[in-house]
Amino acid sequence: MNVTSLRGALLATVACILVGASFTANSVLGDYPYAGGQALRYGLAGLLLLPLLRRGGAPPPAAVLRALSGRQWGRLALLAAVGMVGFNLAVLAAERSAEPAVPGVFVGCAPIVVAVLVPLLDGRRPARAALYAAALVAAGAFTVQGWGRTDTAGILCSVGALAGEVGFAVIAVPVLRPLGPKLLSATVCVIAAAESAALGLLLDGGSFLRVPSPGEAAALVWQAAVVTVVGFVCWYMGMQRIGAERATLFSGLIPVSAALTAPLVGAGSYGVAQAAGSCLVALGVALGSGVLRRRRLVPGTASATGAEDLPRHESRVVVHRAMATAGQPGTGDGGLGPGPPATQEQPVAAAPGDGHRQSRHIIGEQDIASGIRRLAEPGRLAQGDGLRDRGLR
Repeated sequence: MNVTSLRGALLATVACILVGASFTANSVLGDYPYAGGQALRYGLAGLLLLPLLRRGGAPPPAAVLRALSGRQWGRLALLAAVGMVGFNLAVLAAERSAEPAVPGVFVGCAPIVVAVLVPLLDGRRPARAALYAAALVAAGAFTVQGWGRTDTAGILCSVGALAGEVGFAVIAVPVLRPLGPKLLSATVCVIAAAESAALGLLLDGGSFLRVPSPGEAAALVWQAAVVTVVGFVCWYMGMQRIGAERATLFSGLIPVSAALTAPLVGAGSYGVAQAAGSCLVALGVALGSGVLRRRRLVPGTASATGAEDLPRHESRVVVHRAMATAGQPGTGDGGLGPGPPATQEQPVAAAPGDGHRQSRHIIGEQDIASGIRRLAEPGRLAQGDGLRDRGLR
């Protein structure tokens, strides 16, 4: 696993652990109006994200948003409705006629659905290793939570929760690239707040909002500032680095985190079944994310050349970085030296399974000082960027 993938895995882990730990806060909000609580949570999160949007030399958010097409705005509205407001509403409705473990088991199957759906939308076959890893994660989530009492309505609402979990990752892929994690999170939070307020007015009238108690206020602030702001940004930053397929594997950590934190407030226990399920989830995540994959070097590369290993289905080219050599100026920082190198451009076929189905231009740079020819690709595409129209609530 290279540095970029490792960072993406860590970010997705943090996001899912925060969501799992937030179930304690959800229990405090049991008597607060659902739509009003969601409107307050997402509205506050949107406000907290605003100061983060202009950091790091990012372009003005207003200019980026104005450049979006009507179809992209529709996708953002769908992401907020399905992956945020709809997901929470489906879980709440399911728990009225089913025990909490039932929607949890269905949501735990999200990695399997994403492992099949994303490759199909990208015009390639699902990877067998990804399916095996997703099945392990789903089995581990089931083992942690078990099964409970339910009826037809509970199962249907649990299926809706599964659709929301899948949509939160898949629907976001085409708009993640133009907006970036922070602006995407802020935009969907504002949209979700408006949708929640409209839903509350429709269902409860003016009573959908009330002054929260001190405990409810603390829970809403926790959900907005930690789970939504930190969790959403970490989730989309992780998905940007490792793709939707691998990021969704980490959603199996949500029930594990919930099981670990439940005993702290007397809401459950952590026993042998939870420990066994946690091990299955960890194994599935490790296999699917590439933690256990050995680094592969391209034949013929010198020992002084660094190489990055990438999954076979990603349309990238292994980049060989020239290392510093004594007496050779310009190579210590990976730069090109004082003089411009001779370059030669030639089209090569895309990687097997590439959803773009077209040639890619690779620029060969001749290092004058060392006489080493190396390949560098202008612009790297994250996994899933080849979806045709372009992983927590």
